[in-house]
Amino acid sequence: MTSKKSGYLFGAVAGAGVLAAAVAGAGVSLPRGHAEQGQVIKASTAPIFAPPPGAPMSFADIFEKVSPAVVSINVTSRVDPSLLRRIPGLEGLPFDLTPKGGGGDDEDGGGPPQGGRTEKGQPKLPTQQSSGSGFFISSDGYIVTNNHVVENAETIKVVLKDERELDAKIVGRDEATDLAVIKVTGGPYPFVNFENSGKPRVGDWVFAVGNPFGLGGTATAGIVSAYGRDIGETFVDYIQIDAPINRGNSGGPTFDIYGRVIGVNTAIFSPTGGSVGIGFAIPADVAEQVTQQLIHGGKIQRGYIGATIQNFTTEMAEAQGLGDQKGAIISDLTPGGPSQRAGVMPGDVVAAVNGHSVKSSSELTREVAKARPGDVLRLDVIRDGRHRTVDVHSGVRPSEAELAANDNSPGRQAPGGGGGPVVPVAPAVLGLRLAPLDEATRRQLSLPAEVHGAVVMSVDESSDAGEKGLKRGDVIVRAGDRPVLTAPDVMAAVEASRKAGRTAVLVGVYRAGRTLFLPLKIAK
Repeated sequence: MTSKKSGYLFGAVAGAGVLAAAVAGAGVSLPRGHAEQGQVIKASTAPIFAPPPGAPMSFADIFEKVSPAVVSINVTSRVDPSLLRRIPGLEGLPFDLTPKGGGGDDEDGGGPPQGGRTEKGQPKLPTQQSSGSGFFISSDGYIVTNNHVVENAETIKVVLKDERELDAKIVGRDEATDLAVIKVTGGPYPFVNFENSGKPRVGDWVFAVGNPFGLGGTATAGIVSAYGRDIGETFVDYIQIDAPINRGNSGGPTFDIYGRVIGVNTAIFSPTGGSVGIGFAIPADVAEQVTQQLIHGGKIQRGYIGATIQNFTTEMAEAQGLGDQKGAIISDLTPGGPSQRAGVMPGDVVAAVNGHSVKSSSELTREVAKARPGDVLRLDVIRDGRHRTVDVHSGVRPSEAELAANDNSPGRQAPGGGGGPVVPVAPAVLGLRLAPLDEATRRQLSLPAEVHGAVVMSVDESSDAGEKGLKRGDVIVRAGDRPVLTAPDVMAAVEASRKAGRTAVLVGVYRAGRTLFLPLKIAK
């Protein structure tokens, strides 16, 4: 099940790993009279010699206890060939910029280091070095880290606190949670435990240990800032901490004041790439569950219903006359998949799974992921304004790479320029001029046979549809609670919504192999 979280159509999605954002400056404003007098207000004039109740005087004892279990991870990998072609201003050139043999570093900086040739005579790509963090969770050498630290590794070196360097091998990886387990031989090694029973409260002290910027065992301290942070990852609600973490801290542990692991450091929120006091850690319960499965089986299996979903927003609920209903709306179905076989339909709003209410697409995905292959998932769906139950037999969720490949498979791409089809165009509705989707239009737009609807021929840019990104070549496949084939079908849905006293109508828009729903305002 692929989750779509964009509020409106087809916005840009930022890459994962380090989350970038602009942060506005903050200040303290004084009352007008005080400002004019230049008065300075101090929070406290008394010196403080002791920490607040519950805070340790020092983290030194805890650090001494747990730091031997934390390791630095140095990875050698081959450069992604696509990155070598991304020379600014030359991205579209038709020749190959991948190195063609040679050896050694380019001391003049005129190009990337060359990698020679393989045994089959193919050019070797240059190597690159990267580093991260990890920690032992058993005395026999199992180490937890992030998937993105080791996923493309050719060699992995683990550096212990006593500066011993050991070779490591990958035991298993889970890209969906960005967790991985690697192993070194020998032992016994000092290790730490996950804390699942008495997790810290927001405001409690925590500290992180890791390998920031390749500096080795570094400790930073702060507090738990929040739980349940959604940073765009499907299967993890992150812990937010303000203990400084930086590049190279990825995969390292966050400890409570008792030296127990409460999270795995994974990402930061930063406009600069360095710490600004907002870091994100995978909670210990998720990390322990996933890593134990990787150790014992090497692969994670999750439930799957074969549906593409997106958040069912307040605006969508109002457009459908459903008040403040929350949930996830089904936008597409995998042909022959579990949902289609069970009778789920595009436009269905999933409100609960096995009695557990869902308020977003992420919550639905996580509830489905808990299932094992063959388990029955009882979906409470809203269709035509009424609740009904649909039983879906869970399949096995494909890997994230397979899901991404399916989303971008041939025949599912957006139309690539050129003149549109010459077909009759109906009067505008919702700021759109629509035409029937005949076979000639279907071929010209390279649309799959299962797509039916009305083609957008032009958009009034001042309309709500224009502001929300609709464009020529989009296909309107649904409006209100009904599928559409022609412009009059859309007009009928708009009229029904207007008679019901609604100010918007929910439409399904097909583009680039996907259907997304969004509410369009009805013009007065």
